[in-house]
This record gives sequence, C-alpha cells and structure tokens, in this order.
Amino acid sequence: MSQGNDRARLVQAALASISVGSKSFRFASQLFDQVTRERSWLLYSWCRACDDVTDGQTLGHDAVAVDDPAARIDFLRNRTARALADEPTGVVPFEALRTVATECRIPPAIANDHLAGFERDAAGWRPTTTDDLLSYCYQVAGAVGVMMAHVMGVTPDDHDTLDRAADLGIAFQLANIARDIVEDARVGRVYLPTEWLHSEGLTGADLADPKHRPALARIARRLSDMADAYRRSARIGAARLPFRSRWAVLSASGIYGEVATKAASLGPRAWDGRISTSKGEKAALVMDAFWESLWPVRPAPRAGLWSRPRPNPEQTAPSAP
Repeated sequence: MSQGNDRARLVQAALASISVGSKSFRFASQLFDQVTRERSWLLYSWCRACDDVTDGQTLGHDAVAVDDPAARIDFLRNRTARALADEPTGVVPFEALRTVATECRIPPAIANDHLAGFERDAAGWRPTTTDDLLSYCYQVAGAVGVMMAHVMGVTPDDHDTLDRAADLGIAFQLANIARDIVEDARVGRVYLPTEWLHSEGLTGADLADPKHRPALARIARRLSDMADAYRRSARIGAARLPFRSRWAVLSASGIYGEVATKAASLGPRAWDGRISTSKGEKAALVMDAFWESLWPVRPAPRAGLWSRPRPNPEQTAPSAP
C-alpha cells in the first residue's frame, strides 16, 4: 500500500472514531480547511485511544474497572514513544499520532504531558488544591490544545499563543468536570479539590448523594466561572489564527462553554440527566462564532491564570522501552 493510501486509511479510521467519540469536536472540526481537519482527526484518534485504554472503555463509552492500570500506561508510553520517534507501532491510533506528529513537528514533551494525566487517572489520583485541579486539566485537555495549535500552524516559540491554546483545553475540562461530578463519583472518581469539598462540608463519598445537590450546584458555578476566564484568554490566541481555524476554535469554545453554562444555570437539577447540546444549538453557536471571528480582539495579559510548564527545547522523543 502506498504512503498516500496508508494516510487516507488512517484518516478514515480517525473519522470513524471521532464520529462516535465526540460529536461536538467533529461538528466544529468541519470548519477547518481539509489538511487541518484531517490532522485534527488523526490527533483525536490517538487521544481517544489513550482515554479508552486507561478507562477500559470503547470510544468514550461503557467504562469498566481495569485490573492492570500500570500495564496499560506502560503500553501507552511504549507505543507513543515509538510513534514520536517515527517508528512503526502496529496500532492504528498510534500510527495516526506518528503521522500528525511528523507532519506538524509536535513536541514530544507535550504528548508526554498528556500521558501524565492518564497516569494520574490510573493511579486513582485526586486533587487537593485548585492548582492540582488546573494542572490535571492541562494534562488531559490543555496539552491537547497545545498540540492542536501546532496542527494549526502556531510555531513552537509563540509561547503566549500556545499558553492560550492550553487555556481553551483547561476550560473544556472544567466544563466536563462540572457536567460529570455525579457520574464520576459513582465510579469512584473525584476531580474536585479536597479543599473545595471541605469548604462545603463534603467528602468524595458524598458527591453521588442527591441531598448534597445544592452544594454541588455552588461548586458547578465555581467551575463554570473558572472556565469562562480561561475561555476569554483563549479568544485572544484564537484571533491570531487563520480565519477558518479561528472560526473552528471559537465554535468549539462556544459549544463546550455551553455545557458549563448549563451545568451552572440548572443548579441542583444539573445532574438529573446528562447535559448536551442539540444540533440546532450547535448550529447557532457556530454562527455566533462566525461573527465573533470577524471582530478584532483587544489584547490582554493572562493575569491570575495558571500557566503550563515550559517544555525543554532540547528534549527529544524518548526511545521506546
């Protein structure tokens, strides 16, 4: 099979993955030009596979407890290292990473930041402080934002734009955490800082109990407000992108931001059912993003926001064990 045919096969497999695993991201990704769209799908394919392997799930659904979490992380690190070293991996999502990392020169340090979030999940980690929460949000979602920025052509030395790409990922993850507080608690996962829970007189074991919904509503509002701050920062970085990429990023920001907004506005009823956005709502948010893409954005510092660690510019892809 020719290299072109092989890439096309990977793109089709990635499209199949995103069509099931994230309808919101697929919806927004249609706004990219073809090359950027395909690269975003390839990157998503690897991210989705890492999440599924860690959680024992299929395309983001039907998670089950796994009895070999350390072995699963070793597998992810092994195949990812091979992909980043441009070596055959034998696994489609890692071949997708190999392709997009080579085409876009994605720094290995950022991909490894992403894996560190899955390692935390596998170890049953829980945050103690707000900084703990934000560092986790960076790893599992902000690092993806940085990799996506490379896919969209942001250069490695444009640190402010990359920071703001990380901010958007952090905002997305804060929204997800707000939406999934109860669902996560039911499977023993708690992503709310211990200090937040203590301020409400709660422990992780209390989160699935309906009588504590008023307290959860206050926490969801706090998460939503934080997400809004990071989304505002991300808009400044998005303004520096080519128009179609800017439109896609702002559309995704609006769609995911709506999740946090709904979680906050529903109050104690936020966890009666899974929060989602309809196709009509998505279409309206995409049109809002179109008009927003046309207006200039006033620069503003990232004052008070958590900042991602800077990768070592001399770091190279690790060798596969």
